Amino acid sequence: MTALAPAAILPGGDEAQAATSKGNPAAGPRTLSRLSLTTLVVGSMVGGGIFSLPQAFGRSTGVIGALIAWGIAGLGMLMLARAFQTLAERKPDLDAGIVAYARAGFGPYLGFLSALGYWASAFLGLVTFLVLSQSTLGAFVPALGEGDTPAAVAVAGLILWGVHALLLRGVKEATALNTIVTVAKIVPIVVFLAVVAVAFRPEVFAANLIGAPALSGGDLFGQVRGTLLIVVFVFLGIEGASVYSRYARRREDVGQATLLGFGSVLALFMLVTILSYGILPRAELAALRNPSMAGVLEAVIGRQGAIFVSLGVLISVLGAYLSWSLLAAEVLSASAAGGIMPAFLGRQNAAGAPAAALWLTNGAVFAVLLATLAAESALRLAIELTSAMSLLPYLLVGAYAVKLARTGEGYAGTGAAARRADLIAAALATGYAAGMLCAAGPKYWLLSTLIYAPGTLLFLQARREQSATPFTAAERCLALLLGAALLTAVIGLCNGAIRL
Repeated sequence: MTALAPAAILPGGDEAQAATSKGNPAAGPRTLSRLSLTTLVVGSMVGGGIFSLPQAFGRSTGVIGALIAWGIAGLGMLMLARAFQTLAERKPDLDAGIVAYARAGFGPYLGFLSALGYWASAFLGLVTFLVLSQSTLGAFVPALGEGDTPAAVAVAGLILWGVHALLLRGVKEATALNTIVTVAKIVPIVVFLAVVAVAFRPEVFAANLIGAPALSGGDLFGQVRGTLLIVVFVFLGIEGASVYSRYARRREDVGQATLLGFGSVLALFMLVTILSYGILPRAELAALRNPSMAGVLEAVIGRQGAIFVSLGVLISVLGAYLSWSLLAAEVLSASAAGGIMPAFLGRQNAAGAPAAALWLTNGAVFAVLLATLAAESALRLAIELTSAMSLLPYLLVGAYAVKLARTGEGYAGTGAAARRADLIAAALATGYAAGMLCAAGPKYWLLSTLIYAPGTLLFLQARREQSATPFTAAERCLALLLGAALLTAVIGLCNGAIRL
């Protein structure tokens, strides 16, 4: 494995996953072209989330709110990608991505929390895959509901532990499987766009311009806020080209590939969202089951449209699940090798699989699966919690880029104008991540402590193994704050103040 590539462990990164889990032997030094890097960006972002966009936006806002949300998220995620690119250039020795940046910039505890949050994003992404697969099947098998029934959790559990058993035996995904997955997720999207573009009804679109206050709880700002965690989720993986920048034939190709890939995927996401407003009234979009693209296509061409999209979704998410499982565990294993996590998480069994990391990862997935039984919307909970857990690592990346641009570290021989441009981009990226954390709201802050606070025990064990002082004074205050927030979260869940 080359690095803890963000594209490799976050939603949709099938191609990047294949390259990373195999150590990317084909890439070697300086072998990735601009087209290859662009493909990495596109493949990293286009995943299961796109199939749920019509319902996710329909329940929160109308066309105007959707355009504003895509504009905010598009600019913010582009600045984050620029921050990753800057760090790859200024700190080429830090080849463990998000984890290494947070630790180098802000010390061991925040570096650990970044690794923990990144791993949480990965295993919560696995939950999203499982719930989406069961919701897709639920359209044909009513007992599975929308992926949130006891039967759905039971089937998802069989998939989870079946893949777990395979991975313990050292089984890894094949390149052919990833090729099938890629085709399976792109073809339905292209067909969907072609069909809904032809069937687009301007009068329906015009009626959907303004979102209904009843759907989002108020004004346009409230409507946009209701979509932000969804757009964060679908954009996860934009940093794919930056992560693999050391393999680029030319350094300038990295920035160009990021822009090309980002522009292509943003157009794809926006088209799926906006064109759907021209097919069904917003209230009907909001009521669709997920994957909601299937419902929109069914409204145009009938049941065969839903079946077509559903098959594509199933192949896509289940095909990606094998590599996701291994790579989520690999985050823990690689962090253990770097001294961020306890040593036991880096141990491999006789088959060469990171057994302890796999058990912890899949145990966490199963626990969240059980929790979805109490959720109002299992898929929405999984998506939004995945996004929320990714924001602290992203915030620390942006902040570290700001720190380097301000101090000049790594900028020897670089002009003042370039450094100033990097500082502005990094500041925007940091502001975006901070803004998204604020938009997530207290509910997701508190729910995240269910992972961050107990996870701190792993940090203490790692520090003890290294005979190091557990906390600085500031880190101790942060740990105590997380403990208090955890207590608040538990009380809130028990008395109903926090609802899943």
